[in-house]
Amino acid sequence: MRITTWNVNGLRAALRKGFADYLDVLQTDVLLLQEIRVRPEQLPKEWAEPDDWHVHWHPAVRGGYAGVAIWSREPFEVIGTGLDTADPEGRVLRVRIDDTDFVSVYLPSGSSGEHRQAAKEVWMDSFAPWMAERYNDGRPVVVGGDLNIAHTEQDIFYAKGNQKNSGFLPHERAWFGDLLTSGWRDLVREHFGDVQGPYSWWSNRGRARELDRGWRIDYLLGNQQIGEKFQSAEIHREAGLTISDHAPVTIVTD
Repeated sequence: MRITTWNVNGLRAALRKGFADYLDVLQTDVLLLQEIRVRPEQLPKEWAEPDDWHVHWHPAVRGGYAGVAIWSREPFEVIGTGLDTADPEGRVLRVRIDDTDFVSVYLPSGSSGEHRQAAKEVWMDSFAPWMAERYNDGRPVVVGGDLNIAHTEQDIFYAKGNQKNSGFLPHERAWFGDLLTSGWRDLVREHFGDVQGPYSWWSNRGRARELDRGWRIDYLLGNQQIGEKFQSAEIHREAGLTISDHAPVTIVTD
């Protein structure tokens, strides 16, 4: 099974830029989308209800903002949205396919100011125990999405210059480390090993995209049951350069 997470930075814009073509390239079975920034009724019917896909949308209440969705080649059951609480920003969607749970997550960014960083940290405080419950559900679980945190210096091109910036703050990185210590596996890092990158997001400033000076902030995390089935991972840089500012990230499992 191929499982892909992708922050599309606005699905309507992604469609105009060739999203459909990259779906053919990805050949994925389960697609976890973030930052869709659209309601299904705002899409052409062929995309609101795409052929050969089972889709559930979880848009934000606020138009043109955030939102997540899950697409699957197989039917699924929607288990919940949010952290089992109200989720007006459309941050979390959880579904079940056969005996496996899949979660699409869009963790808030704190880069726009102190008020958003504070909101991000409140969200992180709630997300950690929620993840602990999911880990112990007794079934395979994949959590994929834009977590807006680069965990280590290998996950960011310019570590020294970003240590005071949201997304690479020491306590954010420690928080992410605690998720892994609790048992969650960073499957993409396990595949690529002890190397710099590969990155999944690039700023539009300077020549960051051209020179591959990015951040790895898009993850596919698995519990032990998924880890036992894990085979490989890949980051599709070209799609990140042409469709979104994020690259799709894929894992392959038995």
